[in-house]
Amino acid sequence: MSAADTTTPAKVPPQRHAPPPVPVAKNPRRARTSGGAATPWLLLAPCLLILALVLGYPLVRLVTLSFQKFGQSQLWGFLPAEWVGFDNFTGVLGDGEFWQVVVRTIVFAAGSVIFTMVLGMLIALLLQRVSGWMKTLVNIVLVASWGMPIIVATTVFKWLFDADYGILNALLSKLPGVDLIGHNWFASGPQGLAVIMLLVVWGAVPFVVITLSAGLTQVPAELEEAARLDGAGSWGVFRYVTLPILKPIIVMLTTLSVIWDMGVFPQVFVMRNGHPEAEFQLLTTYSYDRAFVVNDYAQGSAIALITVVLLLGVVAVYMRQMLKIGEVE
Repeated sequence: MSAADTTTPAKVPPQRHAPPPVPVAKNPRRARTSGGAATPWLLLAPCLLILALVLGYPLVRLVTLSFQKFGQSQLWGFLPAEWVGFDNFTGVLGDGEFWQVVVRTIVFAAGSVIFTMVLGMLIALLLQRVSGWMKTLVNIVLVASWGMPIIVATTVFKWLFDADYGILNALLSKLPGVDLIGHNWFASGPQGLAVIMLLVVWGAVPFVVITLSAGLTQVPAELEEAARLDGAGSWGVFRYVTLPILKPIIVMLTTLSVIWDMGVFPQVFVMRNGHPEAEFQLLTTYSYDRAFVVNDYAQGSAIALITVVLLLGVVAVYMRQMLKIGEVE
């Protein structure tokens, strides 16, 4: 027997079978999520229905009226509404008085927004440098003034600027060389609109201050300190550190302010005793006069629809700016 024959054969390990696959349990959270995808829509359904009734129907009715001939005869049912296509829009856009109102509205809204944002930013920055009790007191005053009804605030401003009994004329007349006793601030359109603009700014500043104050708490103190160590002054810190961080909030507040200030109605209407003169007309009051004073509801609807389109343009600019900010971040 050879040596090769005497070697012990190697033991082959028994073949192991792969363990049976363990069944994977379904993720209960995923199952709940996929199964309850309709739950949010069901919860939102009542709110969406109310919005459709409260906002959707008037908007549809507004669009319908703007393409019709609709006056008192149609309102009382003596004559049927007649479709006139774009005649109402042609008549409005071809009227020189309408474009004067548009320019006046844009100037009024721009001035109100600029003064509101600048004054609101200054007050918000000032609140960061006062003691806690003073900040609380100022916030209480801001919220109180913000919560004051517009009609009440307008009535107070009418008394302040009254020609015969206005306290503002009496106080200003105490200054050397100033005599405003009996001065009528509403004798001219620019002065009267300046008073109304002051009223609008007074009512809008509290919201801007409170929002910007909340945004300023999110500015990292380390960035401001680093900017100061690099030699930046107060303006440099605000321009290169604070302002970029607050940019989304500023864009949002500016857009909302433009929309609100272009839609100003009760301030002008009440300040001019329900009959605004031609030099006080804004788009909202002009549309109201055309519809309910001249009784041309169709042309009033056309003016209102043009105003809505202008505001949609403002919203489009806002969305574009927010998308740009999101891409940068």
